[in-house]
This record gives sequence, structure tokens and C-alpha cells, in this order.
Amino acid sequence: MPGAVALTREQLSVADAPGLRAALERYRPEMVFNCAAYNPVDRAETEPELAMSVNSDGAFNAAAACRSLGVGLVHYSTNFVFDGRLDRPYVESDPVGPLGAYARSKAEGERRVLAEHPAALVIRTAALFGSTGSRAKGGSFPDRIVRAAREGRPLGVVADQKVNPTYTRDLAQASIELAASGMVGVVHVVAEGCCGWDEFARAALAECGVDWPVESVATSASAGVAPRPLNGCLASERVQPMRPWGEALRDWAAKRRPGA
Repeated sequence: MPGAVALTREQLSVADAPGLRAALERYRPEMVFNCAAYNPVDRAETEPELAMSVNSDGAFNAAAACRSLGVGLVHYSTNFVFDGRLDRPYVESDPVGPLGAYARSKAEGERRVLAEHPAALVIRTAALFGSTGSRAKGGSFPDRIVRAAREGRPLGVVADQKVNPTYTRDLAQASIELAASGMVGVVHVVAEGCCGWDEFARAALAECGVDWPVESVATSASAGVAPRPLNGCLASERVQPMRPWGEALRDWAAKRRPGA
């Protein structure tokens, strides 16, 4: 986006309330997109205070600085705020029911952002993948799957957790458009369609031309420590879904090819 300023965690932490205000006074933005998050879901179970300091306290700091200076705010949240027990995709009016430490910190962050800055936009999304992905996780999910397959490692991927795989490029564009529209409150922004993580893995391999088996496993047999919502699918009462996740995955794979 022309004129945008992107600050890394090393340059500015959301835990630094005075620093946040100083940055806003220096750059004078019209809108802040708060992408900061503590997202190692399993590690949060042993570091709940750290998760809360970023996902709740940090989110509040951003909201307070933006509100005090009359700056718009887009804050990102997650499908993990729901318990996953419904038999349909979750919509904005469904009550939250976080299961683990990470989920609780994100739900609390949402609450505090909107209490402090009622004109903020909170975007819940799910199963993000993109060109880089989380450093803590070693890249986005399809990248990790393709790399493991090419290294000849066995792949056991959970089948009973359903999500909307959402391409970060699509989410970024939708976020800009929603912010420009003046929308406030909570909105669900995800790709069209839901699938199990195992289906997502097989699709990523196919799009990258990698022939390697994926074993479907149950959540109960996986190595995850934190509880996860089995139904992590989102829908919206406010906006249409973005393009189908398979179409977005095809674009993601095309951009990974040499010369792309």
C-alpha cells in the first residue's frame, strides 16, 4: 500500500505502550493494522502470561494509543475463540468459548480492543498460509508439508479438525477494503470452503507436483498439547467469503515456482 509503514516486532513491540503512542505521533497514520500476535498454540499452555501480554495487553495498548489519537484500528483474531462444538460454521453472533491459553488470550484481546476503541474492526480469520508464514512454526502450513515430503519424512496430518485455509494475500486485500468501508466491530474474513488439515496437505502437495502419501490421523493421536476446536470453520453474517481456498492455494503454489 503506498505510504504504508511496516514495523517489525524488533522495531516496536505492542507491549511498549509509550513506544506505540510515540510511533503514532511520529507517523500520523489514518489506520493501524495490528498483526502482532503470540501464536505458538501448544507453548502457550506453559507460557500463558506471555500469551496474555501480547494478545490481550498488547492489543489493548494498540487500541488505547489509536483511540487517544483518533486513529483507526484493524485488529486480527482467530477461529480459536470458539470451542468447535457446533455442527455448522461459526458466525459473528455466536458466543465465544475458548478452550486453551492461546484461545483465551485472543478472546480477551478482542474484548479489550472493542471496549477501549469501539470504532475498531476486529477481523477473525482461520488457518492462514502465505509466502513466509510464522517464524516460530517454521513457515506456513503448506510450506512445511511440501518441505517434509521432499525430505522424505512421513506425514501424519489431523483429519478431524476442520478449517477454512485462508491465503494471507487475499486477507490483506480484504482487510484494506473493509477498513476503507468504515466497518467496525467483529467480522469473519475467510476463504470459501472448509476442509480437514489432511485434505489441505494433500492439496498443497498436488499443487506443487509432489507425490507423497499423507496419513490421516485423529486429533487424539496427534502430538498437540493445547485443546483445539474440532470445528474451526467460520462463516459471516456481514460479508461474503473470499475466493475458494483451493483457488487461492493454486496461486500460492504458482508464486513458489522458479521465476515467479
